[in-house]
Amino acid sequence: MPCSIRIFIYTIKSPNHLWHWLRQCPHESDGEIMRHIKSDDSGFTGLEAAIVLIAFVVVAAVFSYVVLGAGFFTTQKSQETVYKGVEQATSNIQMIGQVYGTNSGGGTDTTIKGIQFNLGLAPGAPSIDLSKMIIVVSQPGAAAINQLTYSSVASSTSFNVTDSSDNTLLPTLSGQKQGTVHFNVNPAVRKNGQLNVELRPAVGAALPFTRTAPATIQVSQILY
Repeated sequence: MPCSIRIFIYTIKSPNHLWHWLRQCPHESDGEIMRHIKSDDSGFTGLEAAIVLIAFVVVAAVFSYVVLGAGFFTTQKSQETVYKGVEQATSNIQMIGQVYGTNSGGGTDTTIKGIQFNLGLAPGAPSIDLSKMIIVVSQPGAAAINQLTYSSVASSTSFNVTDSSDNTLLPTLSGQKQGTVHFNVNPAVRKNGQLNVELRPAVGAALPFTRTAPATIQVSQILY
């Protein structure tokens, strides 16, 4: 009786003797019967491959999300830096009209003691808190450099800004409003003398200008 049939019969009668008969039929154990007895794990191999593929896809998706998030964050910060740089480098205020110099009005007074000019916002500029602005005043040959701060009363150490339409105090410049700046100079500007003025707002670039007094000083005159 062939070994394969004997293995089958003894497996049915006594499964414990299966290994004994397999050892007696070595050639048969590598044959068709053993190939059927061995388990087929091809399905498990495909499932493992699918799990690995899904894991790779999930990891790649998470990594891509992190990279894109970091890129968006970096781009946003770069834009904010550029906007801040443009805001600080661009002057938000502009001078409107002429710069005027006044004196006390006495017959012997030939010096300019008061300065007045109008300010407005540049196109598209945001509102400016004039109470935080500083005006730096200097004269060629003079040792004193005066820094004027905002106040309700104009003097040689402070300036005030009034609304050009109703002459009320104007601490904030916004929209189409125009403000008139008043301050005094010390020492007074003599005829043909120069005056250097620099407006330094809290936000935006400074606005410097230089004006020269005329040869003849009157009660009120335009500085050129």
